[in-house]
Amino acid sequence: MIICNVIGDVVSTVKNEHFTGKKLLIVQPLNLDNEPDGEAFLAIDTVQAGKGDRVLVMREGGSARIIFEDENIPVQAVITAIVDEVRFLKNENLSN
Repeated sequence: MIICNVIGDVVSTVKNEHFTGKKLLIVQPLNLDNEPDGEAFLAIDTVQAGKGDRVLVMREGGSARIIFEDENIPVQAVITAIVDEVRFLKNENLSN
C-alpha cells in the first residue's frame, strides 16, 4: 500500500460496465516528506475521497478484484482509506 494525494477525478459518459457506479480518482504518490514521488495514476474510490484528500491506495490488481468481488473488473488500484495523520515512532532500541 502507498500513501497518495487525490489530485483530480475522471468523468466519462462511456465506460467499462464494471465501473458503473464507481468513482475514478487521479492520485499522486507521496514520499515520507509528503512530497510528490512518481507519476500520478487512476484508482477506484471506495471511501468517498475527494480532491485534496490524503489516501491509502492498494496498488495490486488481484487484491483489488477481491474487494469488489468481481474477477473480471479491470482494476489495478483501489483507495482503501482516507489518511488523517501519519506518525513516525522512534525506536530507542535501534542502533545506527
